[in-house]
Amino acid sequence: MSKFELQITIPDELAGKRLDQALSVLCPEHSRSRIQSWIKSGEVSVNKLNYKQRDEVNSGDIVKINAELQSLEKCQAEAIDLNIIYEDESIIIINKPAGLVVHPGAGNPNHTLVNALLNFDQKLDTVPRAGIIHRLDKETTGVMVVARTLESHTFLVNELQERDIKREYQAIVCGQVIAGGTIENKMGRHPANRIKMAVTNSGKVATTHYRVIKKFQHYTHLDVQLETGRTHQIRVHMSHLKHPIVGDPVYGNNNSIRKGVDPSLTNIIKNFNRQALHAYSLKLTHPTLGKKMQFTTELPDDMKTLLEALNDYDNAN
Repeated sequence: MSKFELQITIPDELAGKRLDQALSVLCPEHSRSRIQSWIKSGEVSVNKLNYKQRDEVNSGDIVKINAELQSLEKCQAEAIDLNIIYEDESIIIINKPAGLVVHPGAGNPNHTLVNALLNFDQKLDTVPRAGIIHRLDKETTGVMVVARTLESHTFLVNELQERDIKREYQAIVCGQVIAGGTIENKMGRHPANRIKMAVTNSGKVATTHYRVIKKFQHYTHLDVQLETGRTHQIRVHMSHLKHPIVGDPVYGNNNSIRKGVDPSLTNIIKNFNRQALHAYSLKLTHPTLGKKMQFTTELPDDMKTLLEALNDYDNAN
């Protein structure tokens, strides 16, 4: 076991929330059940007082966590290749391939990024979520940061909460997007399908910025920057704009094939069997060096091939 220590101030937007609810927002790398167990065992204090999990917190309250972290006993190390583009004693930067689930869960108990990381560095066994700070969907590719120590993990989680970690993506979406813009609304669980997310009236605020890289006759290549990091945020927002991501099996609404597209391009689009979304850039402050760093990755081959096909189609028509 190892120690997890954190001091955090309750922001205005969480005033009036239950202690366990507020900490679930402020410490998303820890499960609600883990947070509740810490509160019950007295490992969490609010203004130096012991609170129950249902007690409300106020803006400016000082919450201190001094807890023991259990190792990831249920997760087994697995020899899964990792594309590591940078590493030092504090962080690992990886380029995640399509098809790799980030965390074990229902339906994916193993063969995940967590299993691969535990095999790469057994010390990650005592860092929350094996050091993973943020996630990418199974079929989304691109750059991710992993913390190798508790100190680095705490620093990077706080940076993410303060929106100081900048993540940029490239996406290929259906239809012609006229110009760039910003979409901001609330997102939560879909009211009828609990495995999906949706734009709702009562969810959490989600903000996405996007700009056009290139317009094609029937599709658009976009640069997308996340300001917040809600589950499936880019996919939901693009679908909400009526420009779903090509190949998205959940939010695409079967709209990947556009009217007027001839069979040659139709076959290429149909055979693109994942969402055309790649996290190409990650900007952060190094947790121990204190300097700004940026890590970038090239588009994966399947997205390059798709863009070439769209370009060839336009030139021939």
